[in-house]
Amino acid sequence: MSLVSLVKVPRSGNYPFKEAILKSLNLINYFFDERIKRIVIKPNLCYYWDCTTGQTTQPRFVEELVDLIRQFLDPIDIAIIESDASAMRCKYAFRMLGFEKLAKEKNVRLVNLSEDRNEAVKISCNGKPYNFLVPKTISEADLRINIAHIKYTIDPIKLTCALKNIYGCNPTPKKFQYHSDLGNVIVALNKAMKFNLCLIDSNIAAGIQPRKLGLVMASQDPVAVDVAAAKIAGLNPHKIPYLSLAEREGIGKMTFLSKGEPLETFKALYPKRTFKTKMKAQAYKLVVRSGLGSKLGIE
Repeated sequence: MSLVSLVKVPRSGNYPFKEAILKSLNLINYFFDERIKRIVIKPNLCYYWDCTTGQTTQPRFVEELVDLIRQFLDPIDIAIIESDASAMRCKYAFRMLGFEKLAKEKNVRLVNLSEDRNEAVKISCNGKPYNFLVPKTISEADLRINIAHIKYTIDPIKLTCALKNIYGCNPTPKKFQYHSDLGNVIVALNKAMKFNLCLIDSNIAAGIQPRKLGLVMASQDPVAVDVAAAKIAGLNPHKIPYLSLAEREGIGKMTFLSKGEPLETFKALYPKRTFKTKMKAQAYKLVVRSGLGSKLGIE
């Protein structure tokens, strides 16, 4: 059974995220191996939305994570990674969302995976063959950290969290081509690019109106953390097909043991799916199916 930690972000202190991340890692018995020399951090920069919307990772979260890592590992090479999308270019997202400034101040690298060296790999998932390009920055890293959010999305995916965040590691910009087979592709990409550690930045929850949630989660199992995230969002994880598929494909386990704050505490605070949000999701689905999604930054 996998461990998943749930920690409240402190309301006071100079480094609230650093404190919450360290506590969340301790709860799952995770410690940085001194042999690690190269780390990649994959935030959620799905579009140019500011972090106050709850749609993208807060730069301060990554900044304080970098500081925490360097307490245990120094010298260390750290790269923040993302790829181009149909309607989003990394160089603009890095600049607009505060990561260019962060990289200069913290001496970390920004890597556009769409411009990285890569290696072609063949992956089988759910009985189907897939061909992907795996960026060298990911394959050559000693530690791969996935920073995701808990977000509603369209059927049949329903949930965006740790597993879905790896979809953004696919260096191919025109990702809309995978929409008709999205669940299988998400799982296949997680098989092709295995991340060692998942952190969930849900300090701000994305909803019809962003809401302060104050949650940090950690796990070494992306399936388990996504199951916990689904429950927090009021979704039934057993009705999200790609989660059970990920378990069958050996990526992780759907059963987990939670440590820290009660899951119900955050479930009560998470923005509920109202009739209006369900109708919005239906409209979202129609936009994607029409082909307009790529022009609007919907991947």
